Amino acid sequence: MAGILFIISAPSGSGKSTLVTELRKQVTGIDFAISWTTRVPRGSEEDGREYHFTSRQEFERMVQEGLFLEHAEVFGQLYGTARASLDEALASGHDLLLDIDVQGAAQVRAKMPEAVGIFVLPPNPKELRTRLRNRSRAEGVVNEAELYRRLSEASREIEKYREYGYILVNDSLSRAVAQLEAIVQAERYYRNGEPIAYRSRRTLEVAAACLKANAQERLKPVLEAFGINGAFGQQQLPFGDDSDDD
Repeated sequence: MAGILFIISAPSGSGKSTLVTELRKQVTGIDFAISWTTRVPRGSEEDGREYHFTSRQEFERMVQEGLFLEHAEVFGQLYGTARASLDEALASGHDLLLDIDVQGAAQVRAKMPEAVGIFVLPPNPKELRTRLRNRSRAEGVVNEAELYRRLSEASREIEKYREYGYILVNDSLSRAVAQLEAIVQAERYYRNGEPIAYRSRRTLEVAAACLKANAQERLKPVLEAFGINGAFGQQQLPFGDDSDDD
Protein backbone atom coordinates (compact mmCIF):
# COMPACT_ATOMS: atom_id res chain seq x y z
CA MET A 1 0.00 0.00 0.00
CA ALA A 2 1.51 3.34 -1.04
CA GLY A 3 2.39 5.73 1.75
CA ILE A 4 0.91 9.23 1.83
CA LEU A 5 2.99 12.30 2.63
CA PHE A 6 1.17 14.75 4.89
CA ILE A 7 2.52 18.27 5.43
CA ILE A 8 1.23 20.30 8.36
CA SER A 9 2.20 23.95 8.80
CA ALA A 10 1.10 26.79 11.05
CA PRO A 11 2.35 30.03 12.59
CA SER A 12 4.33 29.58 15.80
CA GLY A 13 1.93 29.26 18.74
CA SER A 14 -1.00 27.84 16.77
CA GLY A 15 -0.98 24.53 18.66
CA LYS A 16 0.28 22.48 15.74
CA SER A 17 2.66 20.36 17.81
CA THR A 18 -0.11 19.44 20.22
CA LEU A 19 -2.36 18.41 17.33
CA VAL A 20 0.38 16.22 15.89
CA THR A 21 0.99 14.58 19.27
CA GLU A 22 -2.71 13.78 19.69
CA LEU A 23 -3.01 12.46 16.14
CA ARG A 24 -0.11 10.09 16.66
CA LYS A 25 -1.83 8.70 19.76
CA GLN A 26 -4.99 7.88 17.80
CA VAL A 27 -3.84 6.90 14.30
CA THR A 28 -1.53 3.99 13.49
CA GLY A 29 0.63 3.51 10.41
CA ILE A 30 1.80 7.12 10.26
CA ASP A 31 5.44 8.00 10.94
CA PHE A 32 6.57 11.40 12.16
CA ALA A 33 9.67 13.02 10.71
CA ILE A 34 11.71 14.52 13.54
CA SER A 35 13.25 17.70 12.17
CA TRP A 36 16.84 18.81 12.57
CA THR A 37 17.52 22.29 13.98
CA THR A 38 20.34 24.54 15.08
CA ARG A 39 18.36 26.17 17.89
CA VAL A 40 18.88 25.19 21.50
CA PRO A 41 16.37 22.91 23.27
CA ARG A 42 13.48 24.60 25.09
CA GLY A 43 12.25 23.56 28.50
CA SER A 44 11.94 19.77 28.69
CA GLU A 45 12.76 19.12 25.02
CA GLU A 46 15.10 16.20 24.40
CA ASP A 47 17.39 15.49 21.48
CA GLY A 48 15.80 12.92 19.19
CA ARG A 49 12.31 13.39 20.61
CA GLU A 50 11.08 16.86 19.59
CA TYR A 51 14.06 17.65 17.33
CA HIS A 52 17.52 16.50 16.42
CA PHE A 53 19.60 19.38 17.79
CA THR A 54 22.87 20.12 16.01
CA SER A 55 25.36 22.89 15.26
CA ARG A 56 25.08 25.27 12.33
CA GLN A 57 28.32 23.87 10.94
CA GLU A 58 27.02 20.30 11.03
CA PHE A 59 23.67 21.36 9.57
CA GLU A 60 25.36 23.13 6.68
CA ARG A 61 27.49 20.04 6.05
CA MET A 62 24.29 17.98 5.77
CA VAL A 63 22.88 20.52 3.31
CA GLN A 64 26.01 20.28 1.16
CA GLU A 65 25.75 16.49 1.13
CA GLY A 66 22.10 16.63 0.02
CA LEU A 67 20.79 14.88 3.12
CA PHE A 68 17.72 17.10 3.52
CA LEU A 69 14.36 16.77 1.80
CA GLU A 70 13.77 20.40 2.74
CA HIS A 71 15.45 23.04 4.89
CA ALA A 72 14.87 26.65 5.78
CA GLU A 73 15.98 29.42 8.09
CA VAL A 74 13.31 30.56 10.57
CA PHE A 75 13.89 33.31 13.14
CA GLY A 76 17.62 33.01 12.63
CA GLN A 77 17.79 29.24 13.15
CA LEU A 78 18.04 26.44 10.59
CA TYR A 79 15.45 23.66 10.34
CA GLY A 80 15.34 20.69 8.02
CA THR A 81 13.81 17.27 7.32
CA ALA A 82 16.19 14.43 6.50
CA ARG A 83 15.48 12.47 3.32
CA ALA A 84 15.99 9.31 5.35
CA SER A 85 12.66 9.92 7.12
CA LEU A 86 10.77 9.60 3.85
CA ASP A 87 12.80 6.60 2.72
CA GLU A 88 12.15 4.75 5.98
CA ALA A 89 8.40 5.45 5.88
CA LEU A 90 8.12 4.28 2.26
CA ALA A 91 10.10 1.14 3.02
CA SER A 92 7.70 0.25 5.85
CA GLY A 93 4.57 1.15 3.85
CA HIS A 94 3.66 3.85 6.34
CA ASP A 95 2.38 7.36 5.79
CA LEU A 96 4.71 10.20 6.80
CA LEU A 97 3.79 13.42 8.58
CA LEU A 98 6.03 16.46 8.19
CA ASP A 99 5.66 19.27 10.74
CA ILE A 100 7.37 22.07 8.80
CA ASP A 101 7.10 25.79 8.13
CA VAL A 102 5.74 27.37 4.94
CA GLN A 103 9.21 27.66 3.34
CA GLY A 104 9.98 23.99 3.78
CA ALA A 105 6.48 23.02 2.69
CA ALA A 106 6.92 24.87 -0.60
CA GLN A 107 10.16 22.96 -1.25
CA VAL A 108 8.50 19.60 -0.58
CA ARG A 109 5.48 20.41 -2.79
CA ALA A 110 7.81 21.32 -5.64
CA LYS A 111 9.41 17.86 -5.39
CA MET A 112 6.28 15.92 -4.40
CA PRO A 113 3.13 17.72 -5.62
CA GLU A 114 0.99 14.77 -4.51
CA ALA A 115 1.68 15.61 -0.86
CA VAL A 116 -1.37 16.50 1.27
CA GLY A 117 -1.04 20.01 2.70
CA ILE A 118 -2.76 20.96 5.97
CA PHE A 119 -2.56 24.49 7.38
CA VAL A 120 -3.51 25.25 10.99
CA LEU A 121 -4.85 28.69 11.86
CA PRO A 122 -5.14 30.24 15.32
CA PRO A 123 -8.64 31.68 15.87
CA ASN A 124 -7.51 35.32 16.16
CA PRO A 125 -4.45 37.49 16.93
CA LYS A 126 -5.40 37.92 20.60
CA GLU A 127 -5.52 34.17 21.21
CA LEU A 128 -2.26 33.67 19.34
CA ARG A 129 -0.59 36.35 21.45
CA THR A 130 -1.85 34.66 24.62
CA ARG A 131 -0.56 31.26 23.53
CA LEU A 132 2.84 32.65 22.61
CA ARG A 133 3.13 34.50 25.91
CA ASN A 134 2.06 31.45 27.91
CA ARG A 135 4.60 29.30 26.11
CA SER A 136 7.34 31.84 26.81
CA ARG A 137 6.40 31.91 30.48
CA ALA A 138 6.50 28.12 30.64
CA GLU A 139 10.01 28.26 29.21
CA GLY A 140 10.97 30.86 31.82
CA VAL A 141 11.64 33.69 29.35
CA VAL A 142 9.17 36.36 28.22
CA ASN A 143 10.70 38.51 25.51
CA GLU A 144 8.16 41.05 24.29
CA ALA A 145 10.24 42.01 21.25
CA GLU A 146 10.43 38.35 20.21
CA LEU A 147 6.73 37.92 20.90
CA TYR A 148 5.72 40.74 18.57
CA ARG A 149 8.19 39.59 15.94
CA ARG A 150 6.47 36.21 15.90
CA LEU A 151 3.04 37.84 15.72
CA SER A 152 4.13 39.92 12.74
CA GLU A 153 5.57 36.85 11.04
CA ALA A 154 2.34 34.93 11.73
CA SER A 155 0.35 37.26 9.48
CA ARG A 156 2.82 36.75 6.66
CA GLU A 157 2.72 32.99 7.11
CA ILE A 158 -1.08 32.90 7.22
CA GLU A 159 -1.17 34.49 3.77
CA LYS A 160 0.30 31.21 2.50
CA TYR A 161 -2.84 29.28 3.52
CA ARG A 162 -3.92 29.32 -0.14
CA GLU A 163 -1.12 26.87 -0.95
CA TYR A 164 -2.64 24.14 1.25
CA GLY A 165 -5.52 21.82 0.45
CA TYR A 166 -6.94 21.59 3.95
CA ILE A 167 -7.38 24.33 6.56
CA LEU A 168 -8.01 23.82 10.28
CA VAL A 169 -8.95 26.53 12.78
CA ASN A 170 -7.57 25.47 16.15
CA ASP A 171 -10.08 27.12 18.47
CA SER A 172 -11.09 23.78 20.03
CA LEU A 173 -8.40 21.14 20.49
CA SER A 174 -10.79 18.19 20.49
CA ARG A 175 -12.50 19.35 17.31
CA ALA A 176 -9.23 20.13 15.53
CA VAL A 177 -7.83 16.71 16.44
CA ALA A 178 -10.99 15.02 15.13
CA GLN A 179 -10.73 17.00 11.90
CA LEU A 180 -7.07 16.12 11.46
CA GLU A 181 -7.81 12.45 12.03
CA ALA A 182 -10.68 12.61 9.52
CA ILE A 183 -8.38 14.13 6.90
CA VAL A 184 -5.88 11.30 7.30
CA GLN A 185 -8.59 8.64 7.12
CA ALA A 186 -10.30 10.27 4.13
CA GLU A 187 -7.05 10.55 2.18
CA ARG A 188 -6.29 6.89 2.91
CA TYR A 189 -9.77 5.98 1.71
CA TYR A 190 -9.56 7.91 -1.56
CA ARG A 191 -5.94 7.16 -2.43
CA ASN A 192 -5.52 3.62 -1.16
CA GLY A 193 -9.07 2.34 -0.83
CA GLU A 194 -8.51 1.83 2.89
CA PRO A 195 -11.88 1.07 4.55
CA ILE A 196 -13.30 3.28 7.28
CA ALA A 197 -15.12 0.91 9.56
CA TYR A 198 -17.11 3.36 11.63
CA ARG A 199 -19.41 6.11 10.30
CA SER A 200 -17.44 6.42 7.07
CA ARG A 201 -19.69 9.00 5.48
CA ARG A 202 -19.44 11.30 8.49
CA THR A 203 -15.63 11.00 8.45
CA LEU A 204 -15.53 11.93 4.77
CA GLU A 205 -17.89 14.85 5.38
CA VAL A 206 -15.72 16.21 8.20
CA ALA A 207 -12.65 16.02 5.97
CA ALA A 208 -14.43 17.62 3.01
CA ALA A 209 -15.58 20.51 5.21
CA CYS A 210 -11.90 21.24 5.95
CA LEU A 211 -11.02 21.61 2.27
CA LYS A 212 -9.91 25.18 1.71
CA ALA A 213 -12.56 25.86 -0.91
CA ASN A 214 -15.36 24.57 1.32
CA ALA A 215 -14.42 26.54 4.44
CA GLN A 216 -15.36 30.08 3.39
CA GLU A 217 -17.67 30.94 6.26
CA ARG A 218 -15.39 29.41 8.88
CA LEU A 219 -12.22 31.05 7.59
CA LYS A 220 -13.53 34.49 6.70
CA PRO A 221 -13.62 35.98 10.25
CA VAL A 222 -10.24 34.44 11.10
CA LEU A 223 -8.55 35.83 8.00
CA GLU A 224 -10.17 39.23 8.51
CA ALA A 225 -8.92 39.30 12.10
CA PHE A 226 -5.39 38.98 10.72
CA GLY A 227 -6.07 41.54 7.98
CA ILE A 228 -6.15 39.00 5.17
CA ASN A 229 -8.77 38.81 2.43
CA GLY A 230 -9.64 35.31 1.23
CA ALA A 231 -10.94 34.22 -2.16
CA PHE A 232 -12.75 30.91 -2.40
CA GLY A 233 -14.48 28.64 -4.85
CA GLN A 234 -16.51 25.54 -4.05
CA GLN A 235 -14.71 22.21 -4.04
CA GLN A 236 -16.22 18.76 -3.72
CA LEU A 237 -14.86 15.35 -2.83
CA PRO A 238 -16.89 12.40 -4.07
CA PHE A 239 -18.28 10.11 -1.41
CA GLY A 240 -17.72 6.42 -1.90
CA ASP A 241 -19.95 3.56 -0.97
CA ASP A 242 -21.40 4.29 2.47
CA SER A 243 -22.68 0.79 3.10
CA ASP A 244 -20.54 0.56 6.24
CA ASP A 245 -22.21 3.58 7.84
CA ASP A 246 -23.96 3.09 11.17
